Amino acid sequence: MEKEHLEILLEDIRGKFDLVLEGHDSLRKEIRDAREESNEKHDLTAFQIKALNNKLDDKTQELHNKIDAGNTSLNKKIDDVEARQTKKIDAVANDLAAHRADTEGHKREYKVSE
Repeated sequence: MEKEHLEILLEDIRGKFDLVLEGHDSLRKEIRDAREESNEKHDLTAFQIKALNNKLDDKTQELHNKIDAGNTSLNKKIDDVEARQTKKIDAVANDLAAHRADTEGHKREYKVSE
């Protein structure tokens, strides 16, 4: 009876061990599937980030081009204003020099009267 009892126990243990192996295989498959799904999501996310980065680079370059064009236009306007101011200042200086020459040409003596 001991031998039969031992064989029954071994068969029971073998059945339980087979169940453990099946569970282990099932878990391994689920882990593999989850890893593949995670890798696919990672690849998609990396692709989207790269696409956004390229779009951002394009927009940044476009913005730099607009700023450069605006700076060129602004610099031209500033140069024009400076040129007009220089002409006006020169005209005022010439008028002042002419006025001074005219005023200094009239030599009058002023006397202080009591």
